[in-house]
Amino acid sequence: MAAKAMLVTGGGRGIGASVARLGAASGWRVAINYAANDKAATALVDEITEAGGEAFAVKGDVGVEADVLSMFEAVDRRFGRLDGLVNNAGVVDRKARLDEMDIARFERMMRINVIGSLLCAREAVKRMSTRHGGQGGAIVNISSVAAVLGSPGEYVDYAASKGAIESFTLGLAREVATENIRVNAVRPGIIDTEIHASGGQPDRVAAMRGLVPMQREGKADEVARAVLWLLSEEASYTTGAILNTSGGR
Repeated sequence: MAAKAMLVTGGGRGIGASVARLGAASGWRVAINYAANDKAATALVDEITEAGGEAFAVKGDVGVEADVLSMFEAVDRRFGRLDGLVNNAGVVDRKARLDEMDIARFERMMRINVIGSLLCAREAVKRMSTRHGGQGGAIVNISSVAAVLGSPGEYVDYAASKGAIESFTLGLAREVATENIRVNAVRPGIIDTEIHASGGQPDRVAAMRGLVPMQREGKADEVARAVLWLLSEEASYTTGAILNTSGGR
């Protein structure tokens, strides 16, 4: 029987890359989605392959339906099955107040962070659900502690997008609970990844460290281990959960 297969969106760097790396080390076959940075995705595939795992990279913007359909078709061709989806792809933006933001920012934020996760989950359900002839599976959505903090004065639009992810997680978990699909989320806090620099705050981790009860930032691998647990049979009775990986914040 072929090894289980997972798709990690935004898997070329940060938390997504750690999930792909740890997943492959745990015996998963991994499809690594990326939007633009083909070098990072290819390097990760090479790293996994050299370590004895199986992986491939697939380009696509999760906020574009045609790209999502193409991505899942590539997984079908390569693996012939899908057992896990990690909705990790997401964007943040420059620190700003709501009254300084324009509609283009709102639309980009929601298209990628929310609509992208909805589209990918829809395609995963079509393949995993026993209602559609599938064998079941697990979906893990990446939220953020911003969903419960609101991120005032920084990016309330990002916080709102992650709040939507959490509502979606709870609803979908209940919708497909009898179809052998579990749906959960992890809620990272301050994690040392490139996303802060992409939002114009390369020093944000150091600045926020003191607000964390554990007095340190998290590592991408620490979040990835939580994701892998939720994907595993060890979490067989866990669905609709939002697992904090935030150092107590």
